[in-house]
Amino acid sequence: MNEIQACSMSRRQQITIKEVAAHAGVSQMTVSRVLNRASMVREETREKVEAAIKALNYRPNLMARGLAAGKALSIGLIYNNPSHGYLGELLIGAMKSCREAGHHLMVEDLYSEHEALEPTELAERLFDMGLDGVIIAPPLSHNHDVIKALRDWDVSFVLIAPGDIAGNDPTVTIDDAAAAQSMTQYLIDRGYRDIGFIIGPTNQTASGDRYDGFRKAMLENDIAIDDNLIAKGAFTYRSGMVAAQRLLSLPKRPAAIFASNDDMAAGAIAAAHSMGLKVPGDLAIVGFDDTPIANAIWPQLTTVRQPIADMAHRAVSMLSERILGEQSSMPDEMVLPVSIVERESVS
Repeated sequence: MNEIQACSMSRRQQITIKEVAAHAGVSQMTVSRVLNRASMVREETREKVEAAIKALNYRPNLMARGLAAGKALSIGLIYNNPSHGYLGELLIGAMKSCREAGHHLMVEDLYSEHEALEPTELAERLFDMGLDGVIIAPPLSHNHDVIKALRDWDVSFVLIAPGDIAGNDPTVTIDDAAAAQSMTQYLIDRGYRDIGFIIGPTNQTASGDRYDGFRKAMLENDIAIDDNLIAKGAFTYRSGMVAAQRLLSLPKRPAAIFASNDDMAAGAIAAAHSMGLKVPGDLAIVGFDDTPIANAIWPQLTTVRQPIADMAHRAVSMLSERILGEQSSMPDEMVLPVSIVERESVS
């Protein structure tokens, strides 16, 4: 059993906040307020909750935050159904940062095809795990209700790439629109004008931002946007293949395809090959993210490199500084630079 699994199992065997609330005859939110020493709790209620905590031997890490300086933290990386390549890069960065600082990392998959946790249930679950704080990965970081619930339960968190919903919450991100605009301009500068675009799922803000960047570059170069050349995808290999097959079956097919993540771009290359088209001879294809699949396919993919591992590394550092009360050298929002990686899929 590895360290992450052992940590996860031991956490779940502890008394939960729900049991403390039932023992004290109060709500779970009241227990949360007592644990975080909120001023709006009546003294009589506070004493009841503290008695229940003592009777049940409930020992959440949150109560030890004031003593946390100089000790290891338990940090969660929370996700729900990102692409495997993206998740792998997040893990590399988060594990490296935790290892350097002596913190413990727990990885929690909150995705289920059959049952979705309500935001308040999610926040309670994270609270009950006894984590000192959590890193929220996309697409979960795009969910307004989840972020509100985390605030209400006083769970410390940092968001990775939340799009435009973060407000004043601590965030590590990139400028998706500017990055997509740069990649579109890259294609235009190489003579491509009939450019197809495969957009990601509509429930992720990055999808819209990347499409906005594509549109801006096309319009700034006086290139009309053909709605027939815009295809819907789901940030998966299969959806990229299906979208590309539709685009490449048009009477006037695109000369280039910009897929808004690497998994979809890989699917688009497979679709082109299956239809007898050469990449890049007959068709240029580019992606976004620079996940490992970009190097694993043939031809290797020209793509936007976003520093996914570095985003996770910095998110852990930002979170630990806030939990430990250290004077932070980091702004509340960090926007990291991106670059275009030229490989073999564009002539």
